[in-house]
Amino acid sequence: MSAENLTTRLELQAVLPRPQARGAHVTAVKWLASAAQIGGYTLTGIGWTPWNIPLFLIGVLGWLAIGVMWRDKALVLLHIVALAALIAGLVTQ
Repeated sequence: MSAENLTTRLELQAVLPRPQARGAHVTAVKWLASAAQIGGYTLTGIGWTPWNIPLFLIGVLGWLAIGVMWRDKALVLLHIVALAALIAGLVTQ
């Protein structure tokens, strides 16, 4: 690789955003967390309120982990707030 190509490549790496973490483990966590949250919404909808909390916790913690792996501040913030709301709800009941 020539010095010019290396310089161009390094300049592009500095400007372009980092790629998100990918792989089977990331895909598995995303799908598990999504399914858990959908299950939590479903149980809430049919009135099974004590049983929805564990599913919501799995979903929130899974997506929080993905947000941390991706360094996505919006995902992290959203799921920290959701986790705090879940904990506050559990403490006040």
